[in-house]
Amino acid sequence: MEGLRRRPPPTARLERRPSRGVHPVRHLAKLSPLTDVTHIFYVTWTNRSTESENCEANGTMLRNVLTAVIPNAPNLTHICLQTGTKHYVGPFELFGELQPHDPPFTEDMPRLDAPNFYYTLEDVLFEEAAKKEDLAWSVHRPPVIFGFSPFSMMNIIGSLCVYAAICKHENKPLKFPGTKAAWNCYSVAADADLIAEHQIWAAVDPYAKNEAFNCSNGDVFKWKHLWKVLAEQFGVECVEFDESEKVIGLVEMMKDKGPVWDEIVREKELVPTKLEEVGLWWFVDLMLGGEALLDSMNKSKEHGFLGFRNSKNSFISWIDKAKAYKIVP
Repeated sequence: MEGLRRRPPPTARLERRPSRGVHPVRHLAKLSPLTDVTHIFYVTWTNRSTESENCEANGTMLRNVLTAVIPNAPNLTHICLQTGTKHYVGPFELFGELQPHDPPFTEDMPRLDAPNFYYTLEDVLFEEAAKKEDLAWSVHRPPVIFGFSPFSMMNIIGSLCVYAAICKHENKPLKFPGTKAAWNCYSVAADADLIAEHQIWAAVDPYAKNEAFNCSNGDVFKWKHLWKVLAEQFGVECVEFDESEKVIGLVEMMKDKGPVWDEIVREKELVPTKLEEVGLWWFVDLMLGGEALLDSMNKSKEHGFLGFRNSKNSFISWIDKAKAYKIVP
C-alpha cells in the first residue's frame, strides 16, 4: 500500500511518498514507478482563497496523479474519488447566496450553476479514466465526517473536543455556538470508517463501478442530543440553547484562547499542538450556522451496500480516540 502526502506523517503501516500536489514533474517522478498499483483512493484536497482557484489547484493535483499512474500501471482497475455534499449546495463562498437543491439529496440531481471544485475533480476523473480500457471509477459524497485526524482541515469532532477541553479548564459551561435551527434540526454525518468500507465496496463490486454515491451513516441525530454527550465526555456543564442570548460562534470565542490551550497541553502532557492546528473554528460555525441538509442512501442500498453506523456511538468513539492519542485531555 502506497500513500501520497504533503506533510510529515506520524508512524503508519504504509509507505508514504511526500509530494507537493501541483507539481507535475515531481508527481511523475514519484508515482510513475508504481507499476503494480491496482486501486487509487483519492481523498485529499487543498484550500485556496476563491473557488475558481480551488478548481484550478485541485483539478491539477488529481490530474497529476492520474497522468503519472494510469499509463504505467497495467493492473489498475478502479479509482475512488471522495468529494462531499457540497456537490449539492455549492462552495463555501456562496453559502447563503446560491440556492441549493431541495433535500434529501440524491445522486441524480444536476450540477448547480456555480464553480465547484468537486465538479472539476469529477471531470478530470472521467476524462483520465476514459483513456484506459476497462478502468472503473466511483465517486463518494459524504456529509460532515465524524473521524480522527489531529491536523485535518475539516475535523468537526476534533475542534469540538478542543472547545470542550477549554471550557473544562476554565470551569465554564459548554454553550452551543450555533443557531437554534442547527440545535433542533435533524442532521446526518458520515463515520470515517464507514466511508472507507463504502469505498472498498465500490472498488471491488462490479455493480458499483462508474457510479456516484452519497455516503452517510444511515440514521439522523440532533445536535441538542450530541451536545449532552460531548459535555459528559469532558465533564463540563451542558446548558440548553437560550434564545434570549446572542449567538456567539467559535471564531469569536476562541480568538484569544491560544495561551489557554498551551497551558492545557503542558499541564495534561498532550501531543504538542497550537490552537490553530487543532481547531478550525470557521468550519464549525458554518456547520452549526443553520438547518442541516439531509441526503439519501437509497442508491447505495439498491446497489448492494448495507453498511451503517450509529451516529451517537460514532461520535463517542472518535472522541475516545482523540483522547487516546493525547490530542485532547
